[in-house]
Amino acid sequence: MKYFSKIHNVLKRELRQMFCRPLYLFASIGVMALSTFFFLTLMSKGAAQQMPVAVVDHDQTSISRRLTHELAATQAADVMLITSSFSEAREAMQQGQVYGIIVIPEKFYADLVAMHRPQLDFYVTNAYTVGGNTAYKQLLTMVNLTSGAFQREVLRKKGMPDYVIMNRIQPVSIDAHMIGNPWSNYSIYLTSVILPGILGLIVLMLTIFAIGYELKTQTSREWLDAAGGNYTAAMIGKLIPYTILFVVLGIGCSLILFQFAGFPVKGSLPRLMGAMVLFVMAMESMGIFLIGCLPTLRDAISIGALYGMLGFSLSGFTYPVMNMLPAVQALSYLVPLRHYYLIYVNEALMGAPVQNSLVPAASLCAFMFLAMTTGMRLRGALIHQNYPLK
Repeated sequence: MKYFSKIHNVLKRELRQMFCRPLYLFASIGVMALSTFFFLTLMSKGAAQQMPVAVVDHDQTSISRRLTHELAATQAADVMLITSSFSEAREAMQQGQVYGIIVIPEKFYADLVAMHRPQLDFYVTNAYTVGGNTAYKQLLTMVNLTSGAFQREVLRKKGMPDYVIMNRIQPVSIDAHMIGNPWSNYSIYLTSVILPGILGLIVLMLTIFAIGYELKTQTSREWLDAAGGNYTAAMIGKLIPYTILFVVLGIGCSLILFQFAGFPVKGSLPRLMGAMVLFVMAMESMGIFLIGCLPTLRDAISIGALYGMLGFSLSGFTYPVMNMLPAVQALSYLVPLRHYYLIYVNEALMGAPVQNSLVPAASLCAFMFLAMTTGMRLRGALIHQNYPLK
């Protein structure tokens, strides 16, 4: 009871500090609310649509106009400019008005009829990666469909039946099934990991700040005195309100994504929420580890920000870890977001057995022991206050 009384004293002191500094609530609740609203509205359609493109029509025939009309009818492309001047289309691309240009050459229809294989030129801008790639994909798809349609009409006039024509145009039929995300919704792949990653960064920075601020303002002895000089009780009492806050934010974020936004969960949502709790505690432990290694607020915040931002790249949800350099692959296992991402893939997208998530879950638990490795050093810093204040 005496030990719990010490934790209770620290807890009351920390709650007063939390509500006296709006920074804590704004940097956690405010940032997560804004991030959730931003990313869910940014990719509300799931994938980039109506990418503006330009058509340079040097042929001015019925077949070239039909190609332009069918391109405009696609969901992902929007023909913003139809011109016979390539310079005008290039100027529109340089100004960012269009992401792609298709050039229909002169005698396009005549060459088609004569079976001379006319050449269509594409120009896309890679200054905007998503816009340029989407525009190129739609231009290429539309041209392939047009080519197939023309071949079909020619072969029909030669008296061939449709099943023979289709076997000649497309000898190999592709039946693709996208596992876990049949809608090709980018938001399902990205937002489901970006938001936990932002939460993890918030957890890391606020944990470092809450402890480092005691050192900077030289109130760390008062903190320890509230716990009767017990370092473990002082740390538990300080982290309880933050842990509850972060866990509530993480579970709330999961509910918004998987219940209200309709993101798929083929496995168990409770297990996914449990992974979120482990992820929050792992990031807290990493924050204690960093401030313990560098008991100076400025240095720990700087290293924590660098570590947290690198975690987005090393987690593997934007670029596969297996294609990274071996040394970088090893570094990826030092990032809690990587292990949460593996659990998310198993539970939400794949619906894999729980055994597949045991190793990532154990890895998240292993991060919690990091806080113990710097306990003596951090306790000495809290008592002696012999580190730079700025």
